[in-house]
Amino acid sequence: MKILVATTNEGKLREIKSILSDLDVELLSLKDVDNIIEVEEDKETFLENAIKKATTYASFYKIPVIAEDAGLEVDALEGYPSVYSARFYSIEYGGKLEDESLSKDERNNLKLLKLLENKENRKGRYKTVVVYYDSDKGIGIWTEGVCEGEIAQKPQGSGGFGYDPIFIPQGYNQTMAQLPPEEKNKISHRGKALSKLKELLIKTGVVEIGSKS
Repeated sequence: MKILVATTNEGKLREIKSILSDLDVELLSLKDVDNIIEVEEDKETFLENAIKKATTYASFYKIPVIAEDAGLEVDALEGYPSVYSARFYSIEYGGKLEDESLSKDERNNLKLLKLLENKENRKGRYKTVVVYYDSDKGIGIWTEGVCEGEIAQKPQGSGGFGYDPIFIPQGYNQTMAQLPPEEKNKISHRGKALSKLKELLIKTGVVEIGSKS
């Protein structure tokens, strides 16, 4: 069985493949298909964005799809960056950061840290919604994962991606980027959501445990 993971993000794909590695499925990414279409994440919630991606890609490629939308919510910033997490540097809230000498992740992190200067409340959380959709069988499943934590004073660690270098999970004194991948997958928002999804896919008979074909 083949499932398309609706992402070109290598970090996300690596995490998803690791967590679902014991399923008898072959996971493909958008880099494995011809004629890549773009689906704009223009909805107001993670769930709406994930559903839009899953249903659009499944209908177009005629293959079951796993899609997700995730982001970071920071209490002191009215919940931002939220659904704008991947492009936070480019939106008007807090001012744009257009330094092209930095990667998008670096610009996002730098902007967030600047907005949190002199703020005592640095609490936040990673959230994700994962959707599985099979248009042929009319099967749709979604799960959610949350990881509470706080924003560090500066980037630390070289692992992970996104806001991982500045996100300290609750109960830890290291950032996500400093944790081994297997440890991160146990506590991360994406790890929690995918573990729930895996249980539901097995329970409903969509997939089975076994070696990947």
